Amino acid sequence: MCLTLSYRLLLTVISWLALLARSSSSKNAEILALRHEVVVLRRANPKPRLSWSDRAVLAALARILPKVLRVHRIVTPGTLLRWHRRLVAAKWRQPRPPGRPPIPDELAALILQLARENARWGVVRIQGELRRLGHRVAAATIRKILRAHRIPPPNSRDEAWRVFLRAHASTLLATDFFHVDCAVTFQRLYVAFVIEISTRRVHLLGITAHPTARWATQVARNLAGELEEAGHRFTHLIRDRDAKFTAAFDAVFASIGITALPTAPQAPRMNAYAERFVCTVRAECTDRMLIVGERHLRAVLSEYVEHYNTGRSHQGCGMDLRAPNDDPNVIAFPASATRIQRTIRLAGLINEYEDAA
Repeated sequence: MCLTLSYRLLLTVISWLALLARSSSSKNAEILALRHEVVVLRRANPKPRLSWSDRAVLAALARILPKVLRVHRIVTPGTLLRWHRRLVAAKWRQPRPPGRPPIPDELAALILQLARENARWGVVRIQGELRRLGHRVAAATIRKILRAHRIPPPNSRDEAWRVFLRAHASTLLATDFFHVDCAVTFQRLYVAFVIEISTRRVHLLGITAHPTARWATQVARNLAGELEEAGHRFTHLIRDRDAKFTAAFDAVFASIGITALPTAPQAPRMNAYAERFVCTVRAECTDRMLIVGERHLRAVLSEYVEHYNTGRSHQGCGMDLRAPNDDPNVIAFPASATRIQRTIRLAGLINEYEDAA
């Protein structure tokens, strides 16, 4: 350790002696170079960058500095030569032709909107629609915009499940199960239900502690009989791949003209409407009550499903914050604030309000 300290002191003394032997102009040039390097290094956003004015100053100071000090600067002779080559290349570079002027951002947004809202439209179809709207855009420009936003050609686009549901909402049913654990016996009860996609109307199929495939087929027969008597308009039933949904279950609905559509494995969003009802009934009802047994659960869910269909506003497509069984003109006539009547459901857990007149 003492030897290292002695060596460093000796180097420091020698550097001082060498500094005394240098001229004042050399010292001033080094000070100016160091100051400018510090200014450049302080630009840390995200890293120091040299402008052309910085390069000119450092190149001029490099001519004044001694040869020994030049190699310790951030601007070396090799850096100066590289800057010179860039300047020569920039001087003799041929200017690029101006090309087509860029299209406005609003028109580009319209092109993307047409492509996203119409999955089967190609470049020429979009070009024709734009021309009908008074915009002349080349097909190559449209193709470039779609590629920049990673929109594939029509033959490579898959029809979204949401688009399918919206197009066939009035003819779709969705079914699922959810469970409730009893408070005293800790028995798990399973609830089967069906929801209409277009109206969000829910049908409670049954409650059991042992949901077998035979039981599921029987509740399917009961629902199929009710739908057939009511003259249903449904053509498809969305279900998951639960083992309780067997071929016999699908055959019951096939007998009345309803085709079962199983969702993909581990894809609950494909049955999003049924999953959303499960979340709603748990948040508003079963998670806020202690269920004693099957009879109690049946009474609670029957009253909640009646409220869900007749007294609860929905945000679904076309629902306009109405209940499934509401008159379409229920919101057209505002009720007086002094004539609002309150109806208590589930012992005050849920309230409904309507015009008392």
